[in-house]
Amino acid sequence: MTTTILRFLWVAMLVFVAAQRLSAAERAPNIVFIMADDLGYAHLGCYGQTKIRTPNLDRMAAEGLRCTDVYAGCCVCAPSRSVLMTGLHGGHTPVRGNSGGIPLADDDVTVAEVLKPAGYATGLFGKWGLGEHGTPGVPYRQGFDEFFGYLHQIHAHFYYPEYLWLNDQRYPLPGNADGGRGQYTHDEIVAQALDFVRRHRDEPFFLYVPFAVPHYELLVPEESLAEYAGKFPETPYKGRRKKTGYPHDYAQQAMPRATTAAIITHMDRSVAKLFKQLDELGLDENTIVFFTSDNGATYGPSDPDFFNACGPFRGTKGGLYEGGIRTPMIVRWPGHVDAGSVSSEPWYFADVLPTLAELAGAKVPQDIDGVSMLPTLIGEKAAGHKQAPHKYLYWEDGPDRAVRVGGWKAVRQEQNDNRIELYDLTADVGESNDLAGEHPEIAARLGKLLKEAHRPPRPQIEPEPPAGKKKFR
Repeated sequence: MTTTILRFLWVAMLVFVAAQRLSAAERAPNIVFIMADDLGYAHLGCYGQTKIRTPNLDRMAAEGLRCTDVYAGCCVCAPSRSVLMTGLHGGHTPVRGNSGGIPLADDDVTVAEVLKPAGYATGLFGKWGLGEHGTPGVPYRQGFDEFFGYLHQIHAHFYYPEYLWLNDQRYPLPGNADGGRGQYTHDEIVAQALDFVRRHRDEPFFLYVPFAVPHYELLVPEESLAEYAGKFPETPYKGRRKKTGYPHDYAQQAMPRATTAAIITHMDRSVAKLFKQLDELGLDENTIVFFTSDNGATYGPSDPDFFNACGPFRGTKGGLYEGGIRTPMIVRWPGHVDAGSVSSEPWYFADVLPTLAELAGAKVPQDIDGVSMLPTLIGEKAAGHKQAPHKYLYWEDGPDRAVRVGGWKAVRQEQNDNRIELYDLTADVGESNDLAGEHPEIAARLGKLLKEAHRPPRPQIEPEPPAGKKKFR
């Protein structure tokens, strides 16, 4: 009798899962966009890393598409995220300063606002950085139904704060009160993201998960650190006081290299939790998942040179050479994206909005800079059209500019007297051989684009909070 009951329950469960898969397959695909913070191009095993274990992201690449020529929106956090959300490149996007609280405006159109009219539930779990509490830039005024995480990006530098934000309310973390380290915010964010998937499994959803790791500060749960403790030669990090007026300092760290590696492996396990949940809910085959980073690897105690975190590229976060802006990009969608495929097609964060809009059958805003990359992801035949070309890819960071046209890249920096540097990326990915003198006509043509692509931004200032409210700082 017991065996018969167990067999019945097993069959019922299989029928339920099959019904869920059929229901999911009949609707628009779910979209998950995961973005790490300051993860370098080569921090992952599938991009050449040898010291840090990332088995789940490596598996994601083996089951999907690994892109080699994808670029962030900028070499620093907030402008890169602004490009991602608006589809406007660095010379047009509204947020170009990186102080952490410069807000989007009510009339800025984000990915979430594009997808909502197409019937998508929209959730953001992690680091926002495009508007503080009391400004129009907060996620719940920019198209997101649900938000949990950090608003101000300086707040997101700390993994054991006393609170996060849940929509427009502070969400206390009592385990972190009075300097405690009882609630690692990365894990809190992942748990909320998984709950969003569970609750919205019966409708199309857009899940945006901008992790705050592996950015400073260098802290990770002890059980994750144990995997790497003692494996590398170390110079203890003494910590750092932040600017006057900030409530926190960066913590000291006896094993900064081991901690960096442990944070990345801990993050990798979080991605595995997501895939496990998608599979258990029967959503795996109708969910496209993207994984990337907001800019190149950062400098300092996380030691990008030791880990060769930027691979063959010059520079790191904060600069417009390849190491500051070229990022990993992995895309997985079973049955649609070819497993184990690799693409060298150049594209960047401005292309994300039109790509997701095409996936969702949503209307694309006019006058954006990006193009849909769907033909590159699933093939031109499946997409129903050829891949649209880019006129150029463009970045800026303060007074500095960069542009890529085909294999040519021009860089203009204030510290180099604003002269044009020209590199042939097809032969010199390390940008070590400036060819501006040998190809003055190409340098002039790209230099003209550097001027034409820039539009003066609106004032890049953090507004004062409403009466009675305080900024994070």
